[in-house]
Amino acid sequence: MHIVWGILQIFSAYVIRTSAQQISSKIHDGWWAYKDVVQGSFVPVPSFWGLVNTAWNLCAMGKRQSPIDIETSRMIFDPYLTPLRINTGTRKMGGTMYNTGRHVSLRPDKAHLVNISGGPLGYSYRLEEVRLHFGSEDEQGSEHLLNGQAFPGEVQLIHYNQDLYANYSEAAKSPNGIAIVSIFIKLSEASNMFLNRMLNRDTITRITYKHDAFLLMGLNIADLYPDTTRYITYDGSITIPPCFETATWILINKPVYITQMQMNSLRLLSQNEPYKIFLSMSDNTRPGQPLLQRCIRTNINFSKQGRDCPNNRAVRPQYRVNQWLLK
Repeated sequence: MHIVWGILQIFSAYVIRTSAQQISSKIHDGWWAYKDVVQGSFVPVPSFWGLVNTAWNLCAMGKRQSPIDIETSRMIFDPYLTPLRINTGTRKMGGTMYNTGRHVSLRPDKAHLVNISGGPLGYSYRLEEVRLHFGSEDEQGSEHLLNGQAFPGEVQLIHYNQDLYANYSEAAKSPNGIAIVSIFIKLSEASNMFLNRMLNRDTITRITYKHDAFLLMGLNIADLYPDTTRYITYDGSITIPPCFETATWILINKPVYITQMQMNSLRLLSQNEPYKIFLSMSDNTRPGQPLLQRCIRTNINFSKQGRDCPNNRAVRPQYRVNQWLLK
């Protein structure tokens, strides 16, 4: 009897360990989603990210999470915020555009060095990925909000600290590891030159399904940036699990534009493989997170200049942040 009981204990331990390894493997492989999946299997949406894996507890318990609602009345003018510096080495870059099942992702060829410095950054940060967020309707799609308002989309340029860390994975876990430049997307009759290369019909139809990829060459990352040196910055997190609080966010104070046809093409991208049911990739956004005691700094000049943090007084800017974004 003791022998049988011992065998049962060993078997139970094996089953538990194997199950845990399977779950851990799922999590390691990216076992999360932005919205409910209709096939019937449970995949954690943002409200569950911090509950299904202890390694992701910052998603639920963190104090510097992203995205946030940028309230212009809470911004602080910082006269020491210099313009960003973009260094492409005077060369155009190549990159591979992917349908990851969650994002349209452009990852530069490692042979082409593109980095940013200056502004709120004390180091040089290398471009790792250009990532697109967008909505199923024109009234939603950006991760960040501006005075409570969402935009049809948001493009995020994700960089890692190449001065301190060897790669993105190492930097994402470490202080001062990540810098993310964020630009709101609006609809217009004309398209941003860089995004037009990504979203024209001949290109976007090559990545209709999850795991599809397409190589682009001759890209100039400077074409993606709007014509302004003004921005907003705050300390936050990456917006996917494990939500590490290692990101410096820089939100450019002017949008980029794509056409309605290009937005409709984005909504036709599937988050699944071709042999599975079609689920649009749209609404690939994490809900807004509390600002708590963080500062929102800007180099947009105010009539009252203050460097105290947090900002406890309502400051009326001379140049409103939404002059470009909300018109």
